[in-house]
Amino acid sequence: MRPAWSIIFFTTISGLGLGLAGWIVLGLLPLMTAQSLLVVGAGTLALIGVGLISSTFHLGHPERAWRALSQWRSSWLSREGVLAVVVMAGLAGWFAAAFYGVAVPVWANVALLVLIYATVYATSMIYASLKTVARWNHPLTPICYLMFAAAGGLLAAVALLLLLGLPVTSALVQAAIVLMLSAWGVKVAWWRVAGMARTVGTIESATGLTGMGAVRPLMPPHTSENYLQHEMGFVVARKHAAKLKMISLALGGVLPVVLLVMAPFSTAALLAAVMAHVAGMFVERWLFFAEAKHAVMLYYGEAQQA
Repeated sequence: MRPAWSIIFFTTISGLGLGLAGWIVLGLLPLMTAQSLLVVGAGTLALIGVGLISSTFHLGHPERAWRALSQWRSSWLSREGVLAVVVMAGLAGWFAAAFYGVAVPVWANVALLVLIYATVYATSMIYASLKTVARWNHPLTPICYLMFAAAGGLLAAVALLLLLGLPVTSALVQAAIVLMLSAWGVKVAWWRVAGMARTVGTIESATGLTGMGAVRPLMPPHTSENYLQHEMGFVVARKHAAKLKMISLALGGVLPVVLLVMAPFSTAALLAAVMAHVAGMFVERWLFFAEAKHAVMLYYGEAQQA
């Protein structure tokens, strides 16, 4: 499918912001001054909000995006939007309470943490629920989204602690390393398993000619490329996909881990690790869309593939 940069930006940046918010709610940024609370709160909400706003840029009428919130009973996209609004409101209240020195109850922290990761899960299910895209329709898809949010969020939290001059323990750095390696381990498994997935259907079933032997179109359905072919028929060469996977893995996983090992208490090194991870995630999300093939392309005579 043709990658939309607005969606790539949204899933990457909002995922990072939600992951960071989860660790903040868990109490990973203690002893912050009032000024630090304002900066961290505004920055975290900005990551989530800017990502959500960017997701509307690919729509024909972005001003009508709010209407999607009404379909939460049947649409994962709507559920994601509703959850994101609730989470941002909850986070704003959480930071306000912390700013004024009000102790947030444990149950409220747990509830907000659940809502944060429910939002990430809803984002992943927008794609994982689509049976028409075999590569996405796999149990590992939501796990990848959740793991990357947690790993990227912890990496950003450690860098933020150093930036604010707050203490960082070796155990926290080790946890960030393990989580980052685990997230990319799941992604490598997803590439291998989901990459072998095949569209449920054939050219024969797409054309309604099952049982009549092999079908080969004599003429294309259209004299020129239409919207479906343009959006759903995007193809990335296997050799390019292999290179891009290595680039995403190197930038998003290997380099951050190396920096965590070599310079765990260096603010500059950890900020560089966060930027490298984000760059790697942009490449990973581009591939997530570029390698996917919608089942509708069977109608246009394409060979069965993911």
